[in-house]
Amino acid sequence: MAQQAKAKIQNSLTVLLVSDYEKAKKYYEEALGCEVNEQWAIRDNFGLGFKLVQAKNAEDVRPNKGTWNTYAYVETHEELDALYEELKANGAIIHSEPATSEFDWGIWKDFSVRDLDGYVIGFGSGLKK
Repeated sequence: MAQQAKAKIQNSLTVLLVSDYEKAKKYYEEALGCEVNEQWAIRDNFGLGFKLVQAKNAEDVRPNKGTWNTYAYVETHEELDALYEELKANGAIIHSEPATSEFDWGIWKDFSVRDLDGYVIGFGSGLKK
């Protein structure tokens, strides 16, 4: 049986229900450096992308517990360090400081930020041995 070719997915967005759209929009613009309009909040040509949606009820805003809501990859550890310093200087809420973990294949480094509703966005980069 012949295998069917798969269509390519270009980008994806994480949908986040937010408690206050205007405050969320300002945070994603100022702290995270995203371009925000009524369709999405994006950075680096959809390298990081969100759809911010005003929640109808506060109980609908439900960040994941104990893990990230979104995780983004950065090419190098130097780029990751620069991103951390940029976000910190912009007033992003730091959820976890940069930390490294060693594996058989190399070293992974990551950190995370939190938004105003408690959604956690992780950023990481690997370095092969």
